[in-house]
Amino acid sequence: MKLRLGTRGSLLARTQSGWVGQALIAAGHEVETVVVETRGDQQRDRPFAAIGAPGVFVRELERALEDRRVDLVVHSYKDLPSASPEGLVIAAVPERLDSADRLLARPGAIDLDGAAGPLPLVRGARLGTASARRQALVLDLRPDLEVALLRGNVPTRLAKLVSGEYDAILLAAAGLDRLDRAGGDPRHGVVEMRLDPSVFVPAPSQGALAVQVRDGDDGDDGAIRRAVSALDDAGAHRCVRAERRLLERVEGGCNVPFGAWCRADAEGRLQLDAIFGEGDGVLRRASGQGDDPVALADALAPALLSKGTPT
Repeated sequence: MKLRLGTRGSLLARTQSGWVGQALIAAGHEVETVVVETRGDQQRDRPFAAIGAPGVFVRELERALEDRRVDLVVHSYKDLPSASPEGLVIAAVPERLDSADRLLARPGAIDLDGAAGPLPLVRGARLGTASARRQALVLDLRPDLEVALLRGNVPTRLAKLVSGEYDAILLAAAGLDRLDRAGGDPRHGVVEMRLDPSVFVPAPSQGALAVQVRDGDDGDDGAIRRAVSALDDAGAHRCVRAERRLLERVEGGCNVPFGAWCRADAEGRLQLDAIFGEGDGVLRRASGQGDDPVALADALAPALLSKGTPT
């Protein structure tokens, strides 16, 4: 069947959507790509929370789906609010890449003495990010660093780092890896370090894609949903479900420092680490294990929302 795939226009978004499109083509479908510009793409000089978050990269794509201009849309799952609008559903979470954040820095900004802990930067280094979560984690781990606003697509952010406007930046490892697989430009002269996701906790569902369709079991909508569902990775979907459930419980958004990272051990038991911050300036941490993703998330929520001493 012919499928119209909606995507943002950035290189990373088109790369991610291209992977989904190729998987559908391999399954015997015809795919047409439709680029939809979003408010998040149009306003690159403002923090996410100031644009109308949550969902600054999402709502226009969902409208295209609701208006039947496209048949499916591909999101970075971490961009999605905790629930889909009525009439839409996430039909697939394909294979997930690395959930971690990656620190990219100019060589002169690296602390060569190795005493700076999980963020090995020299004192007073200027670090760029637009994420409330990353900002809170940086200031929690390294209050001596200068955190400055950084927006734009990945090539733009890298260019600002290389030019010396920033000493270091933070990006999702999965996005960089997807661009590398697509033949992205090499990052000459930039030092890269993967940050331990149990310490520098990623955004919920970071590294995962969400393929969204109209919620229907019959007719064309049912056929589209079944075609897309074939791309689902059950293990990835299970871990993402725990992270997204915790997001729903704490009601976190782009303007709230919140992170969650879930993974399964060899026996299939889930480990969930999370951080949450509010206006009190305290960054609370919680960890737990369990077999059911929803029950595990529900068990961790009270510790994150507690006003007592951080765990």
